[in-house]
Amino acid sequence: MDMMGYSLATVLGLAFLGFAVGTFGTLIGAGGGFLLAPALLLLYPHERPETITAISLAVVFFNAASGSIAYAQQKRIDYRSGLYFALASVPGTLLGAYTTGFIPRQTFNLVFGCLLFILGWLVFINAKQRLLSPQTSDPKATTHCHLVDRNGEEYRWFYSMRLGVAISLGVGYLSSLLGIGGGIIHVPALARVLHFPVRIATATSHFILALVALMGTIAHIALGAFAHGSRRTLFLSLGVVLGAQFGAHLSHRIQGTWILRALANALCLVGLRLLFLH
Repeated sequence: MDMMGYSLATVLGLAFLGFAVGTFGTLIGAGGGFLLAPALLLLYPHERPETITAISLAVVFFNAASGSIAYAQQKRIDYRSGLYFALASVPGTLLGAYTTGFIPRQTFNLVFGCLLFILGWLVFINAKQRLLSPQTSDPKATTHCHLVDRNGEEYRWFYSMRLGVAISLGVGYLSSLLGIGGGIIHVPALARVLHFPVRIATATSHFILALVALMGTIAHIALGAFAHGSRRTLFLSLGVVLGAQFGAHLSHRIQGTWILRALANALCLVGLRLLFLH
């Protein structure tokens, strides 16, 4: 059976990959691009980096948008902070999309592999030391936040808007450059550095991801990076939308420590695989 030039097995495989990425990415508020991009690099070793990042970012958008709808129903998104951070990431997002086309594939694999390995180690440390648990807020910070979720649980926290904007600028560049969405960096940054409660950090990160990934995708489309990736994006997105809803549902039922440790191992293994990919 042929579907737009792809066999049924290929279509189902891409949809299943999207479902897995959507489920796991939404569980930890990371969008899943850090898993999808290296998977695509392994599946398509001869594809150009800009095509891989374009596909990954577009799928991250659909994942984050679907997950944001679920988190919005739970009333755990800090929309004001999310909008500020998303806007702050715009310059970095545009620069990252432009830079990708100038990086040779082998160099791209090397940089991405190193980044994934380092992130894996940091995630392992976070899981071991419980760094993603809610932190004590700094009363000297300039921005004060208050939120009550659907279950009536009240959250109050304080953070530095300048620091949040600076972090978002860097995350925007890396997310667009590597196609990872940036949530794997934003979630611990919000929870550990900016003192967001972890549930608010996860939900708000997904909201930011939806906006940042959309802007990055538009930039990649304008640069012509989607010439050979639109159909693969469609099949992956069908799975990721369903997976995001499933992941948001599971977020209430699964303890985060073992997920983070499994994630750390996966990141390190994929990073090493990319480092030795020829």
